Amino acid sequence: MKSHVKSLLALLAAAVMATPLAASESKPAAKADLVKGEAISAQVCSACHTADGSRGVATNPILQGQHPEYLVKQLTEFKAGKRASAVMNGMAAPLSDEDMKNVAAFYASKEAKPGAAKSQELVALGEKIYRGGIADRKVPACAGCHSPTGAGIPAQYPRLAGQHSDYTELQLKNFRDGIRKNNTVMSGVAAKMNDREIKAVADYVSGLHN
Repeated sequence: MKSHVKSLLALLAAAVMATPLAASESKPAAKADLVKGEAISAQVCSACHTADGSRGVATNPILQGQHPEYLVKQLTEFKAGKRASAVMNGMAAPLSDEDMKNVAAFYASKEAKPGAAKSQELVALGEKIYRGGIADRKVPACAGCHSPTGAGIPAQYPRLAGQHSDYTELQLKNFRDGIRKNNTVMSGVAAKMNDREIKAVADYVSGLHN
């Protein structure tokens, strides 16, 4: 009987000790600091991406309005060397997890400006591939992951609507050619597309609005 009571008391003590830990684990994550994010943008990122991540050089991505989870994922993978870029690997290296979260939230807080397709000749082909894929090569419709409006899915699939066509085209070619290796799904999709198809899709998404 005494041993049973001792066992019960031991279990109760363990439960009491575990309560603060469980409570701390359930606390919501700290909110991103947009002021700190803006400071990082100004000090580290603005030379290539402009102060607010808007429509800068066409070979660099527009960060304005991008999903913060996706931006954090890319910065983390640049820092770890999982995504290769001579410039971005060095830029991401000194950033802490908190820095990444803050600067990503800053860019995400900005309303993305609309873009426009450049080639009337290619835009119809781009729309066909984006919405219906390429059946004979089993290329899935881009809209399945990036949404019909190009809004994307946080963390995994970026917002494409209004993105520079030059940048999107380069990334698709990098996936296809094995230069960019941080998304096996995209590598498999791009591997089945030719230069004209890639250019057409890139041009089409640059004109999407959401």
